[in-house]
Amino acid sequence: MSRKNPPVRTDTPWRGMDDGPWPTIQVGGDLEQAENEWLMANNLGAYAMSTVALMHTRRQHGLLVSHLAEDFRRHVVLSHLEMSLDVGGRSHKLSTHQFPNMAPTLGYRALESFTQDPLPRWHYRFPAGTIERTISLVHDRQSVVIALTWTGKRTARLSLRPLMPMRPSDELTGEHGGMLQKVTLRSGLVEVQPLAHLPPVIFQHSGVFMGYPDWWRKFEYLDDRGQYPDFQEDMWSPGVFECEMKSRETTYLVVSVGLPISTPAEELVMDAAQRRLATDPAIRPLKTEASAQEIAPEIRSLSVAAENFVFADGTAIVAGYPWLDVWSRDTLMAIPGIYLVRGEEERAKRSIRHLLRNQMDGFLLSRTTAPDADRKPCVDASLWLFIVGHAVMNQCRSDAEFCDDLYEALVAIFRRVVDGPARIAWLTPQGLLANGADFPLTWMDATYQDQVFTPRSGLAVEFQALWIRACEILSREAEGRGNTALSEEARECAARGRGSFCDTFWCHETQHPFDCLSEHRDSASAWADPSIRPNALIALSLCPDLFEPWQVGEILARVEERLLTERGIRTLEPSSPQYVGHGGGTVPERSSSNHQGTVWPHLLLFYVRSKLQHDPSSGLRLRDLVHSALSHGRALGHIAQCADGDPPHRPWGIPAYAAATGMLLEALAWDLAGV
Repeated sequence: MSRKNPPVRTDTPWRGMDDGPWPTIQVGGDLEQAENEWLMANNLGAYAMSTVALMHTRRQHGLLVSHLAEDFRRHVVLSHLEMSLDVGGRSHKLSTHQFPNMAPTLGYRALESFTQDPLPRWHYRFPAGTIERTISLVHDRQSVVIALTWTGKRTARLSLRPLMPMRPSDELTGEHGGMLQKVTLRSGLVEVQPLAHLPPVIFQHSGVFMGYPDWWRKFEYLDDRGQYPDFQEDMWSPGVFECEMKSRETTYLVVSVGLPISTPAEELVMDAAQRRLATDPAIRPLKTEASAQEIAPEIRSLSVAAENFVFADGTAIVAGYPWLDVWSRDTLMAIPGIYLVRGEEERAKRSIRHLLRNQMDGFLLSRTTAPDADRKPCVDASLWLFIVGHAVMNQCRSDAEFCDDLYEALVAIFRRVVDGPARIAWLTPQGLLANGADFPLTWMDATYQDQVFTPRSGLAVEFQALWIRACEILSREAEGRGNTALSEEARECAARGRGSFCDTFWCHETQHPFDCLSEHRDSASAWADPSIRPNALIALSLCPDLFEPWQVGEILARVEERLLTERGIRTLEPSSPQYVGHGGGTVPERSSSNHQGTVWPHLLLFYVRSKLQHDPSSGLRLRDLVHSALSHGRALGHIAQCADGDPPHRPWGIPAYAAATGMLLEALAWDLAGV
């Protein structure tokens, strides 16, 4: 903590523009206004996240949650910074917590407002003055900086107690005797290493540190109640930092994993702010025809949110916060919006190369940052590579090495499907793509502890469109490279699939394609699933010429009658016996209901594309629909993964979902540009 640095003022350069894409909430001491979540992440996948009141409601919340070990798991390093302010003989608690059988502690009563402009900033008011708190994560470091500014006529005394569970973000800890009580003190620096198998944590400050290790007990996480059997936690603290604060001076506390940071704290904050300001397309325009002045606020907000998901300067995309890592399918779905729309072709290439380095049995892996036991091949991610990779390739033709590497990967996937073995995915005699049951094959195959919910083995409708598009793309690329034999083979595969698709998949009873079919249609055990799901819509958006014009109208009619909501597209029609209108319950119950009627906002991109092609005059209504889906989330400035199928479509699932951010940004900036 330093009193030598310049004060934080409302006109400092790290403030965003008044009309910028930065979320603001006027709390006014009302806890209900402070229940929304906020998120900030850096390029190493570390994040800070909580509610506006800083009352953690999930075990994954914390002020510094970062990767500490080689097991790919994030750890909660700094959960809370317990704060109290003494001024004029009165003591004020700034923290808000939930403990058993009690109302939340009252720190929120002094909270006037929260603004993320561009860094998360809290403004507290007391009779004797105000205090501002700003939190910023450090680029390229597992570090967080907390900046605090007091404004008042009297000098105030600030106490800060770090609470450190030091455990994987998906677990909880209880009081135990294994915490090492050793604290190393140096000038302006405190080093603690509570657990021998984890690296030390460094606190850089200029106040006074008083070490008396202790446990704080029974914090409750309300969002975890009902999901997990345990939702209470004890947290360890190494001691308390104290400092005097004169009016309009800023003091900093820098918390780092491993090694101290030599860069002054105010420079770290300024760098973080400038990096976030640069993500606003009003400063760095998107790849659209619109000028910066014409860019819609929704596009600016999505562009700002997109940067939170970028990992290692573009090497990968984090699928969602606070509990997902890098998933190949989600990365590919997000690349066009998160990278290409924003003019980030180099980052797009890095993400594609990262996926190409993670293959198994000829296919991309479902997860690239995962223990070996969780590394499984994923067929639909491999097929999406053709479509998204081709879009990246078209913008990067000058990079011959990248295009060659990607082309070779596409050829390898094609050969794996065509030549077998028939274990993961294979072609039927009719030229349709069949898939097995033992791998995470489609986006609907939610799993929990190896149990697969909504299994779709056999012939899945969207797989056929993905396969046909993949063959067509490969045919054109092979022809351009002079490989006429491969070009003709891929073209023939596409033609065979097209020839079999309509007769196989169209259900005359529902006037809509079957969602899934058994591979052998003429056997006694043949089956077909006529459920109205969004997968036919995905197929339509990928390959509209698979369907006759009247069939396109029928598919869109079924979607609009049974699946379309103001928040996105349902995953199952409400009339189905399997429909679940409200998500919730335990983790297995949530997993089982994920695709039984839940609304997914990212699916709107497929509807926008299909509807625009069918009815070009529908642009204004489609834009309003996308805006509606953006208006109701859980984390400020972000889109939740899904919502209840029944009104009012309460958002749940992952609070900040990369695919939804990228795909709705793509829809607004490209498909609906100029509307």
